Amino acid sequence: MNIVILGIDLGKNLCSVAGVDDTGAVVLRRGMRHQTVVPFASGLPRCVMAMEACCGAHHLGRILQAQGHEVRLMSPEYVWPYVKAQKNDDRDAEAIAEAASRPTMRFVELKSQDQLDLQSLHRVRSRLVNARKTLINQLRAILLERGHVIAKGPRQLDRALDEMLAGDKFDIGGRMRALIIEMRDEWRDLDRRIEALNAEFKEHVRAHEATRRLITIPGIGVLNATALTAAIGDGSAFGRGRDLAAWLGLVPRQVTTGGRPKLLGITKRGNKYLRMLFIHGARAALPSLARSATPLGQWLRGLLSRAHRNVVVVALAARLARIAWASLRQNTAFEPAHGAATA
Repeated sequence: MNIVILGIDLGKNLCSVAGVDDTGAVVLRRGMRHQTVVPFASGLPRCVMAMEACCGAHHLGRILQAQGHEVRLMSPEYVWPYVKAQKNDDRDAEAIAEAASRPTMRFVELKSQDQLDLQSLHRVRSRLVNARKTLINQLRAILLERGHVIAKGPRQLDRALDEMLAGDKFDIGGRMRALIIEMRDEWRDLDRRIEALNAEFKEHVRAHEATRRLITIPGIGVLNATALTAAIGDGSAFGRGRDLAAWLGLVPRQVTTGGRPKLLGITKRGNKYLRMLFIHGARAALPSLARSATPLGQWLRGLLSRAHRNVVVVALAARLARIAWASLRQNTAFEPAHGAATA
């Protein structure tokens, strides 16, 4: 079989493969278990191994790359248009192989094991933060049902709980009192685990030069820097900074027909977690940057005079993403005098 591209549809236990030759004809269809994909690929001549960028694809891609194959990962949304007729695993594998053959297809770079590890730490931290938020909201609801209204903010709630549990005016049953104490202990345990991950991220920044350069950019802290390097590495997958901003979904959604352009809200594509970090960072850095006597500050003041503040925040987030890409690619730290330079 003259297989040029092997499309692999990954599953938890079973995988489907479809091999195409240099004319695009399907010469192989086969279903196999996940653990037999590597031995099967080792018996093939060097070819293109195409997969969707999903769970397990980067690990398998590194193994196949070590065997001498060329690995091409693609976003699932770019593969879907090539699925013919009814959807099944064999059709998916064939669509993956066909999509990988297109000259205009956008591919995802293989992540190293260190990148995946760092990304996993961020995902665990995000889960813990959401669990803490849920716990605090539930505590507030329990107290509100008993007539105790607490001011906004976790510190206010923690201080109020200390006063209630220490005094005798906390008119609540013994079982509910024990439950609230248990929930507060769970809250403190979540705080401890989140702070441990934060300390790990800080240590990673101190140990890596790329992340040390990134945190010199206003609005980019330890979380932004580590999450960005975990997602894009050195940024070589993007030809320019604007491509990174578009990948993060920080650019307007375009609906153009008949030569009449129409721009809507931001696309919100790509990495939702990373986009959230950039927007929060931009919102925090906006006041000080808008007062600064720099090109970036001048640009922000002009934008604030004619646009809503939230629009300015998103625009600044896109600009910070472009600056971060330039810092990664050019191995330079942020210079305020050139903060508004396009990347």
